[in-house]
Amino acid sequence: MDVLLKDLIKLWGEPVNKKEINLNISIGVVSTDTRTIKKGNFFVPLVGNKFDAHDFLDRALAIGIQGAIVSEKYSGSIPTDLLHWVVSDTLYAYQQIALLHRRNLNLPVIAITGSVGKTTTRELIRVVLSSLGEIVSSRENENNDVGVPKTLLRGTSREAAFVLEMGMRGLGQIERLSYCSEPNIAVITNIGSAHIGLLGSRANIAKAKSEITSNLKSNGAVIIPYGDNLLEKALRERWSGRIIRVAIEDYSFNWLDNNDVYFPFEDIEPDYISQLDMENKFIIFEGIKIKLPLEGRHNAMNFLMALAVANELGISTKNLNKLNINMPEGRNRLKNCGEFLVLDETYNASPESVIASLELLVSKPGRHFAVLGTMLELGFESISLHQKIIQKAIELGLTGVVFVSCGEEYNMIKKMIKKLPNHNVVRTPKEAAITLLSWLLPGDIILVKGSRKLELEKVLPFLVK
Repeated sequence: MDVLLKDLIKLWGEPVNKKEINLNISIGVVSTDTRTIKKGNFFVPLVGNKFDAHDFLDRALAIGIQGAIVSEKYSGSIPTDLLHWVVSDTLYAYQQIALLHRRNLNLPVIAITGSVGKTTTRELIRVVLSSLGEIVSSRENENNDVGVPKTLLRGTSREAAFVLEMGMRGLGQIERLSYCSEPNIAVITNIGSAHIGLLGSRANIAKAKSEITSNLKSNGAVIIPYGDNLLEKALRERWSGRIIRVAIEDYSFNWLDNNDVYFPFEDIEPDYISQLDMENKFIIFEGIKIKLPLEGRHNAMNFLMALAVANELGISTKNLNKLNINMPEGRNRLKNCGEFLVLDETYNASPESVIASLELLVSKPGRHFAVLGTMLELGFESISLHQKIIQKAIELGLTGVVFVSCGEEYNMIKKMIKKLPNHNVVRTPKEAAITLLSWLLPGDIILVKGSRKLELEKVLPFLVK
């Protein structure tokens, strides 16, 4: 850690109990968890709905921490020998330390948000940038107020760049993440329906995603899909710098027929227009034929954004034909489960991502089945969006669908799904697996996808058996 104890004085003033301590030394590894904290670390006690890490200050001091921060709201006892700073909000202070560390390292920061494809695009960008050296990238769910600073604090002078995923569940959240990371390049994958129940409209979703530009470097750029009217409007309200628009010929992102969303402003044109050959699995970017590292037209768009990032950082695309990408569990995973092939998309689901996965499913030979789950946080649009998913499955000619439903959509789904040759609506992953196995024959391919709460990964072991 290149942040010194004395650097914290610039943030919060003089510490308490500094005594004879040398403030010219590193603050050490910054830790928020006394279960893993080590001697020489700096402790940041966070406060949650059901816990207050301030209660473990004595334990942290006994382990041998360099120092800590303490909330001014904490009413408990503070060890008398503890070097500490009193702050108004320990979470905000944690983000301040991360920003100070980011500035000291001065590495390029690429930040990614969007309704769909954040993690996939993050992984594609990480792999594309690997020629620069080691890349510090978000892990698992490190896309929130705690996770983004945690990722930044993992960085050292040995690495070449940061790739940060930024999620949100309301207005103002991505703005905070932008301020603590100061991105050089921002990527907004799309504006869809995920979390529309929390934000109320796609226009608000576009505003929330555009917050990623709040602290984007003035000489930086934001990369977006061409033709998204809501996103263009939201960006123009916040950002006056460069916007890089990417497009694939003859490919519309109007998956859900939102005619008010997807049409371009008359005064703009895409900066990159790429041709796509899905049969031979390659994309032509700036005249160079590049092999697609992931299947699906939606993933080709994610890859195009990663190529635009590479171009911004001066990376030659001529050397990007043999990329190996290992996606996290439950995302873009094609698994051989004995007699069946399974497209594992169990991590989460939104209307746009389900449509994209269904289209990828039917692009493969064989009979096509799907285990789909209720999509959450869609608010008043939930029933209509679930209707569109079922209608899409019918239009694509799926052989069978089992829907795991836990909400008000149950009766509507049960009525519509009857139009499929094989159909059922159930309450649990186990019931879904039992139904599915009664239909399957060797060589069939199955998509499994639903919101995280439904735990549809529990279907997979039944298919292996």
